Amino acid sequence: MPTFADKRRLLQLETLHDLALALYAEREERDLLEELLGRVCLVLDPEVAVAVTRGGPGGAAATVGWSGSEPTAPELLQSAIWRDLLAEGEALARRGGELCGRPFRELIAAPLAFRGTFLGYLALIDKEERGGRASEFTPEDRRFLESVGMLAGVAIDGARQVARLEGERERLVEENKALRDRFAAEVGGRRIVAYAAGMRKVLDLAERVAPRGVNVLIRGESGTGKELIAKLLHHLSGRSGPLVALNCGALPESLLESELFGIEGGVATGVAARRGKFELADGGTLFLDELGDMPPVLQVKLLRALQEREVVRLGGEAPVQVDVRVVAATHRDLEALVAEGRIREDLYYRLKGVELALPPLRSRREDIPHLVRHFLDQFCAREGIAPPTLSHEASALLLEHDYPGNVRELQNLIEGATSLAEGTIDAELLRSLLGSAATPARGPEGLDLAAVERRHIQRVLDLARGNKSSAAKLLGVDRKTLSRKGF
Repeated sequence: MPTFADKRRLLQLETLHDLALALYAEREERDLLEELLGRVCLVLDPEVAVAVTRGGPGGAAATVGWSGSEPTAPELLQSAIWRDLLAEGEALARRGGELCGRPFRELIAAPLAFRGTFLGYLALIDKEERGGRASEFTPEDRRFLESVGMLAGVAIDGARQVARLEGERERLVEENKALRDRFAAEVGGRRIVAYAAGMRKVLDLAERVAPRGVNVLIRGESGTGKELIAKLLHHLSGRSGPLVALNCGALPESLLESELFGIEGGVATGVAARRGKFELADGGTLFLDELGDMPPVLQVKLLRALQEREVVRLGGEAPVQVDVRVVAATHRDLEALVAEGRIREDLYYRLKGVELALPPLRSRREDIPHLVRHFLDQFCAREGIAPPTLSHEASALLLEHDYPGNVRELQNLIEGATSLAEGTIDAELLRSLLGSAATPARGPEGLDLAAVERRHIQRVLDLARGNKSSAAKLLGVDRKTLSRKGF
């Protein structure tokens, strides 16, 4: 038959177990202290219980059974009890005295400790009377309170570590965002505008892979910004050498070889020795644009340069060591070229360390208004002219156009329209610049102004993924206007 003492010890163990589970729940420090006091009071029956922590923004304090104005954390930490705990380094008991103006006949206190550091303390005042007689705290009560203090100290330190890590994470996120915005704001004098999810994904991947030495293959239609992404990769790489670019489709085979690998003097009459792009990019990044146009015979030398990290100049014999990170780009279907034997398969896989696929502008239409504003501001600042306004019809046309030339086409269109506009860029001016590429005129339904308006609003809503507030901003109207029009 269990004795009362056995039952009491069992209750204490169960309380410690439950407390261990409860303390590790994510919560504010004051809430944690209140949970702590509530469970201790159920076991030890004090008239008053106090818990306080130091550190953090002023510390935290909680009480149970305190009558009148509750003491603050600084007041509790200025008490003699706290000084005694720091001096003795362990749980203590006192008879007769006061704590922050509250007299007691008996008090026991234990530090909230973790690895020898005192984070605060627990104090219990005057045990509840039993059968009309004053009760006293036992040595076992003090040991139990000390165990609770050690358990709580671990939990509080852990909670603070989590809070610090979360604060550090938030700070790093903000720093990363600021750095990203700074890189996006200016890479080689050009800004990367990316609000669409597809383009943001590309930028996120580029930022992750940039510090690594792996080769990168950038794919995308002409005008999607492959060279700008290559500049971003180099800018974020931390490499000390320069970024050197070469368009593989712009030169005949004989010139392309010497441009890539260099040439020794005296190979032909009047030819002086010259370093190639690989040597010029030593320690940096070599950007090979339009890789799909490289002649097969040069692909062998390129593969060797990548594998051996050395080049041999045209007409030379001695290899030259190079440390180059290669970023290649193409708008062509490389898999089809590999199947046709026009691109070496081993070279393809050597260059495709990480692949970045840039979406065409027609797949990221939500970026169009931001790109338009950027190109307007950039061009007008460069030319020293006032930015023209953009009519709603012109904005609708810019959103609807498919842009086979992608971002480059949009930039040229905006700069041309700005040069010709007399205060306002309207749809008629844009159609004259687009010519046969302009959005074709619609049939009888398209002449119905109400129908045109509804179709345009629906397209913008689709771009905004159904978010009426975002759609209203893009349309330049109040959100209530959309509701009045049945959207």
